[in-house]
Amino acid sequence: MRRLLSGILCAGALAASGPGGANAQTIDLSSSKVVDLSHPYDANTVYWPTEPTGFQLKQEHKGPTKGGFFYYANAFCSPEHAGTHIDAPMHFAESRWTNSDIPLDRLIRPAVIIDVTEKAAKNADYALGVADIHAWEEANGRIPDGAIVLLRTGWSARWPDRKTYLGDDAPGKTDNLHFPSYGAEAAALLVAERHVSLIGVDTASVDVGPSQDFLVHRTIGAANVPGLENLTNLDQLPPTGALVIAMPMKIAQGSGAPARVIAFAPR
Repeated sequence: MRRLLSGILCAGALAASGPGGANAQTIDLSSSKVVDLSHPYDANTVYWPTEPTGFQLKQEHKGPTKGGFFYYANAFCSPEHAGTHIDAPMHFAESRWTNSDIPLDRLIRPAVIIDVTEKAAKNADYALGVADIHAWEEANGRIPDGAIVLLRTGWSARWPDRKTYLGDDAPGKTDNLHFPSYGAEAAALLVAERHVSLIGVDTASVDVGPSQDFLVHRTIGAANVPGLENLTNLDQLPPTGALVIAMPMKIAQGSGAPARVIAFAPR
């Protein structure tokens, strides 16, 4: 971790590296923009249709106290898998990492952005294929080992309208969902041949909406690769050159958690 984040230096730089330091990257904070890749949590937060409850915020106190000073405090309740969140590998893979087991250096890495917005606009169930990865690499170079891969579909523009974002807004039902994401063969290539540390997407799942076997979840989980779901603002990141920091709530033994995800990108 000491090699991964060397800290903010006098020159205003942030350094990060992949496995063994092979993919070292330095971010000059003075020439970088910080992009928030997270949706806010509120009553409109989109959550998986089988969740019995959504995000809830209960005000405990707001106003003056007996001591004469202002005090504000709330209590909140939320499913693990709602809004911008992380799926721990054990979400779909027994005996793999839970949320609190994920090493921090897997969550702070150089990122690549694969853009399939045009294909997704024509096919709501579009699944990233191996050919898409090869085409991206022809244009941008091989995906570095240990990188974070984020898939941009353009779906975050539909947030928080459940009908258009999920394809269906029927509570408790998942048999008519429609949104793009990763294909199983592409996910297998990313974890087995590119050794990615994390994958993410701006839709509700790393599997496409119609999936009923969740092969992408199972593939990345078995490889101890977490997934980020319901990201936003991926249009503000270049194909390469960004550094992503994904910080989920550290829920002990959790299958996932709400996450604040940011990126440093060139201005």
